Amino acid sequence: MNHDRASGSAFANAAAAELAIELVMPMIRAGLDTRRIGASGFLYIVIMDPALLPGDCSYEQAVLHEYAVGNCQEWDVDYARYAHEKARVCWRWQRSGHQLRACSPHVLRPADAGVWGGVWLDGITVGVSGADPWFDEAVGLSVAAFLRAIAKQHALQLPETLTLTGEQPLP
Repeated sequence: MNHDRASGSAFANAAAAELAIELVMPMIRAGLDTRRIGASGFLYIVIMDPALLPGDCSYEQAVLHEYAVGNCQEWDVDYARYAHEKARVCWRWQRSGHQLRACSPHVLRPADAGVWGGVWLDGITVGVSGADPWFDEAVGLSVAAFLRAIAKQHALQLPETLTLTGEQPLP
């Protein structure tokens, strides 16, 4: 994570990003362990601060949180680099990578090749690499949706321990 970050979202902060990944992790682990989402067995996730746009700061300053699943020493390719490339292009254009690749390839630069697997959901950009591109996208959308839900919870000032049934925790 970049410690020289610009000031960004009040509700989608680094702790919220960590929690979003934690909540999606059972799905990620199941997919990686069985190799159903890709053969590598590894995954790298980059989440951008939704309150920081390209005109506000550098890409590096807008990185909210990064997370590696699996031992980086065993990678066959640099999944972190690919996840950052996917996040960068989606953040820059405020569109998902598949949409850019399929519908707007005219805006892509030569270095933007292979952008599928990054997502942009309601201002939240997530770059994922390590699984098949369609599953990178599914993981990214899941992380983004959970980050959005956590931010909504924070904005409403609901307790973190609110259960899925809606019951309030005991004092």
